[in-house]
Amino acid sequence: MSALRNGAINGTNGAASAPVSKRFSDIPAAIDVPVQGEAEDEAVEIDLLELFDDPTELCTLFENERAARTYWMTVALAYAKQKKIEHAIEMLVRGGNAMRDNNPREKLSMIGCLCWMYLWKSREAPRVPPDGELASEAKTKEYYLQLATSTLNDASRINPAYPPLFLARGVLQLLRASLQTPKATGHGQVDSEKADLLRSALKAFEDAIRVSQGKNMLAVMGKARTFFSLGKYPESLASYQEVLQKKPDFVDPDPRIGIGCCFWQLGFKDDAKLAWERCTEINPEHKVGNILLGLYHLDASSRIPTNSPEFLHLYKKAMTEYTQKSFKLDKNMPLTCATFAGYFLSRKQLGTVDSLAHKAIQYTDVNAIASDGWYLLARKEHYTGDPERASDFYRRADDARGGAERGYMPAKFGAAQLAVLRGDLGEAKLRLEKMIQQSKNHEAMILLGTLYAEEVFANEDADGKEDKSAEMKKAISLLEGVRGAWKDSKKGMSPDAAVLLNLARLYEHEFPERAHQCLLQVEQLELDQIPEEERPVGIEDEAENRATLRKFLPPQLLNNIGCFYSQSEKHEQASEMFEAALGACMKIGEKDQEIDTDALVTTISFNLGRSYESQSLYDKATEVYEGLLKRHDDYTDARTRLAYIKLRRNPNKEGPDAVAKLYQENPQDLEVRALYGWYMGKVHSRKRPHNINEDHEFRHYKHTLQNYDKHDRYALVGMGNLYLIQAREMRRESDSDKAKRSATYSKAVEFFEKALSLDPKNAYAAQGIAIALVEDKKDYKTALGIFVKIRDTIKDAHVYVNLGHIYAELRQYSKAIENYEVALSKEGKGNDPVILACLGRTWLNKGRSEKLLDAYHEALKYAQKALEAAPEQVHYKFNVAFVQIQMATTVYALNENQRTLAQLQEAATGLESAISALDEIASHPQTPYPKHDVEQRANMARNTQRKQLERAIASQKEYEEKNKEKLQVALEQRQAELRKREEERQQALEKQRERQEKIRREREEIAARDREIAERRAEEEKARQEAEMTTDSETGDKVKRKKKVAPRGDGESRPKRGSRKKKATETDGEDSGEERPTKKKRRLTKKESTVNNKYKSAEIIVDSDDEDEDDDPLDRAERALEKASSPLSDAEEKAGDDEDKMEVDNNRDVDDDEDDGGVGRRQQSSRSRRGRVIESDEDEDEDEAPKKNGAGADSDDEADRAKPAADTSMAEADDDEE
Repeated sequence: MSALRNGAINGTNGAASAPVSKRFSDIPAAIDVPVQGEAEDEAVEIDLLELFDDPTELCTLFENERAARTYWMTVALAYAKQKKIEHAIEMLVRGGNAMRDNNPREKLSMIGCLCWMYLWKSREAPRVPPDGELASEAKTKEYYLQLATSTLNDASRINPAYPPLFLARGVLQLLRASLQTPKATGHGQVDSEKADLLRSALKAFEDAIRVSQGKNMLAVMGKARTFFSLGKYPESLASYQEVLQKKPDFVDPDPRIGIGCCFWQLGFKDDAKLAWERCTEINPEHKVGNILLGLYHLDASSRIPTNSPEFLHLYKKAMTEYTQKSFKLDKNMPLTCATFAGYFLSRKQLGTVDSLAHKAIQYTDVNAIASDGWYLLARKEHYTGDPERASDFYRRADDARGGAERGYMPAKFGAAQLAVLRGDLGEAKLRLEKMIQQSKNHEAMILLGTLYAEEVFANEDADGKEDKSAEMKKAISLLEGVRGAWKDSKKGMSPDAAVLLNLARLYEHEFPERAHQCLLQVEQLELDQIPEEERPVGIEDEAENRATLRKFLPPQLLNNIGCFYSQSEKHEQASEMFEAALGACMKIGEKDQEIDTDALVTTISFNLGRSYESQSLYDKATEVYEGLLKRHDDYTDARTRLAYIKLRRNPNKEGPDAVAKLYQENPQDLEVRALYGWYMGKVHSRKRPHNINEDHEFRHYKHTLQNYDKHDRYALVGMGNLYLIQAREMRRESDSDKAKRSATYSKAVEFFEKALSLDPKNAYAAQGIAIALVEDKKDYKTALGIFVKIRDTIKDAHVYVNLGHIYAELRQYSKAIENYEVALSKEGKGNDPVILACLGRTWLNKGRSEKLLDAYHEALKYAQKALEAAPEQVHYKFNVAFVQIQMATTVYALNENQRTLAQLQEAATGLESAISALDEIASHPQTPYPKHDVEQRANMARNTQRKQLERAIASQKEYEEKNKEKLQVALEQRQAELRKREEERQQALEKQRERQEKIRREREEIAARDREIAERRAEEEKARQEAEMTTDSETGDKVKRKKKVAPRGDGESRPKRGSRKKKATETDGEDSGEERPTKKKRRLTKKESTVNNKYKSAEIIVDSDDEDEDDDPLDRAERALEKASSPLSDAEEKAGDDEDKMEVDNNRDVDDDEDDGGVGRRQQSSRSRRGRVIESDEDEDEDEAPKKNGAGADSDDEADRAKPAADTSMAEADDDEE
């Protein structure tokens, strides 16, 4: 913005004095009114500084003395100067009546002045009738606008072309447009009625500018204000800057206010601040400038955390330094009242809010401020608990900004909040969804997401569960959308802990890791909000510092984080969080002893004990549980855990006694009954009766379901498991046996399904159904899907063992082996003989299927490990022998070129071990298979396989002797090939490294060269700018150096500035002769006229294309003057176009219409007419040059009049001084 950059024009430090308002500057301190008397020069002096409170006497005096119009108007304006508009109106009305018999044109100025007074009163009048006053009698804004309209019509009847009426009509239309209630049009659009009024205002202002030949700066201001109302902010900004550029001392009204508002709407808020600060620098008592600066600082504070010192500084500055000052200057200014009302609302001073908000509504002529006033009243009623009035005020606030798709988002949000308070969640959701569709309002997204989340949480606690998956997805989508917006620094949003906590609850069951991350983010937010004075000093270790700070956090948060750590089996970190939570409870008790933290301490301590148990720290866990029992001896959960620990540590005496005692003392506690049932299952697992009804564990679960809780899920799952065990051991020889067995499996499934109906996420019940499907129906695929789903829920090894079984049955041996190995890696399962045996069996089947000797070796390895883990188990010894026999059979079956002598010898050795093992197993009292079958297998190995291997070994020796040389050559070739491949691979890697290194060096060189070029250019630019700057002789400021004009002789015409390219072209043309004809160029002709005005070229320039018989000659002349005063004429524009090789020629038609005389003159001066296109700064210097050097301008005045009006040469003050 050139006007703001120019220090002298803008009145910054260094200027002689700041601009002063010229409003009412022509009103004298006193006037002498001639009166009829003996003396001819007798007059009455009226002091205009101390006028009467009642103008009746003055009106009577003027009427009796038949005072001239000027006296009436002077006194009226003196009253207006003192803000006594009513008296001024009375003076003008009485004066107009007194001059009724005079020439109507005589009182035209008085009528115009009266119109302006009505417009002034309209700005100060209330928008709606005050309470208790009749609408027909209230003097509202509309009342005064009607009077102004009537007065303006009277003036127009006298002389419609009276220039001041154009400006008045524009202001009247502007004020009428501001009172239009916004319609429900599209976002950012102006409704049609208001747009029509604004277009009428724009036409009136343009007429005023036209008749004043561009000198009416108030009309330009009005034009800028109209553009602003139409939402055309760039055009508005240009008009405001035009005012500031042409009249830098124009301060009342101050265009800097409009410039700042345009910058604000265009997103340049810091530039807006500079404009408003300059306004208050010129006039510290400028109420609008002060309140706008206050709003700027309030907006800046809204993007800073409220607990930061910077927020307090900005907020205090906004309210005390700017807003309060504006309020003192004008207590009825609507924008100030609305701003202060918001401040008092935050302080809960609701009485003050009511009065200020009503003022803002009453006196504003801006719909947005009225909307703010209604919104503040709505929030006040919302706080006081009057939902009916609050709802009405929210509606009015929304309607004041257009309602429906437009409207005011905070008001819509407030209405949605009221719907939530009323319990009408359907209406609240509908309102919030509409808001989100219109604009991604994050507050609406938070509230709507929270409503959906609360539905999900309420359904979880309800007895009858409904499917709320859709609501959960919506809640997560909305809240995650808000969470993602926090990462965008441009939006300046601060994370909200409530959003993260709701997300954590939504993620808790399906995605515990995400829930954990949400809680960790909440923890970080809480840590960041700890004041500096409470932070520890001298602790350098980050972990220790963090642990110390956790004492200031909510213990519930730390406890929940610890639970998630425990769930993910990170027990050490879980213990740390539980300990920190206990420390936070103690900190709360120290701050406020009235707060009861016993329940929190009890729960967190129990969790800490469970965490110690998971780490096998049984002594610490026992200490925690015993401490709990000292404070609460009836805490059954703690006693249950102590009994379990004793059972684990002393399973023979102390443990069973503790469990039995616990059960006897708490037979009705379901957790205790569950522990006792589990204990009974462990005790009687080896001696289960054939009749399930005689099983002690079964009878215990049945008793629980019949007498305590028929929906006890542990008992239901336990009974299902017992039916599975019974079905697995039932006979299956005949069809009836198979039917009975299948029926038992069905009973088991019934119990599992009952448990799942009560708890759809019960993984143990789902696992039981999957086992039944495999064992009874052989439905491996369905069972596989179930096991895969429960794998992440049940962390036990048996889940992976079951998965391994299914994959093995499906012949997917690699996946089976993978799952068995995962089961083997679980805690306490590293040497489990069952899992090892399963791995051995799977490797054996893999070897059989794929004919891989390596698989047989793996099978043998795991079979031997299983035997080592349980040497007393005879069937593991049989497994080892069986694998060795299978390996011998496989090696024997291979061709001579597929096996080696070493492999055969190894198989023979294994076969001998297998024969010995089978003999031992056959003599064992408890053989895994019938003794006869074992002896028969041993005899087959001894008699048949031994001889087969002996013959195979002899044959293999002979084969390898014959093919020894061939084998050696093949081996060497193979090794050479491998070496060659490795060398080629290394060479390729080396070439790739060299290429990458070369590219890196080239990039570094390019970057260094670019930096060098950039630095050199920056230095050259800096040097060029310094060379162009010089010191202004008048102000002492640094200004741009101006080009010097070459000295001219007397009568020599001023040379025109042409571009370097142009000069070079002309020089070449002179050297080489005329190679092509010069294009015919148009030159505007001048009509002879003696009109003298302030333009450099006094003649009126007429464009033949613009002439129209129907046009007013004055209009044509004014349009021509506007063209004449432009920096470049049409001819120069065309010359510039030709010079730049553009293929557009807008003046071609006009050239054809030129007369011969004009053409001749144009050809004669074609070379001198060519100018260059100048920059905006040069334009300003060019316009200011005559002002800075009056002598130079005068001396060249006659020469200028002989030149075209679009002369772009510059007369420099510095040149004349030299």
